[in-house]
Amino acid sequence: MPLIESGKLIDDAWARLGDDAPLPASDVPVIVSLARLRKDRDALVGRNGGLGVFLASNQHPKDVADLLADVALVALDFPKFRDGRGFTVARELREYLGYRGTIRAVGHTIPDQYLFLVRCGVDQVEIPEGKDAATWAHALTEITTAYQVSVAGPLPVARLARHKRAEHAA
Repeated sequence: MPLIESGKLIDDAWARLGDDAPLPASDVPVIVSLARLRKDRDALVGRNGGLGVFLASNQHPKDVADLLADVALVALDFPKFRDGRGFTVARELREYLGYRGTIRAVGHTIPDQYLFLVRCGVDQVEIPEGKDAATWAHALTEITTAYQVSVAGPLPVARLARHKRAEHAA
């Protein structure tokens, strides 16, 4: 699937492995399930390639908290575009668990959600096959004002208004 980061298409060097799939060459970065990471942690962490973990939509960020130091990428499952759990998980990874690696949205997302994904801490989005990447890139610039606090980006309108009131009172 095409991959977009910061509004631009990028190459995807990561291989997604099934739980029983053999490991590729040690320099190939891999994304594995949380169950496989727990089972084969020593073998996976010792590889030269990057290590990523896939979190299903029913898994909580605390389930992976003790492993975050070992992974360079967390792939979050979005089974349906109207399922908001991935947004919450991304935000929790950034704000409460202090994760600084790459967060990738995988599954059913739509361009209208791209800016919100970024605001929650997602770095990369897998674009569904056959969809126009230009539409996704444009989505980052379509709406520039937000009401909610973000882990990335400018202050929301509510905080800007408070800031302006404080300036005028001084």
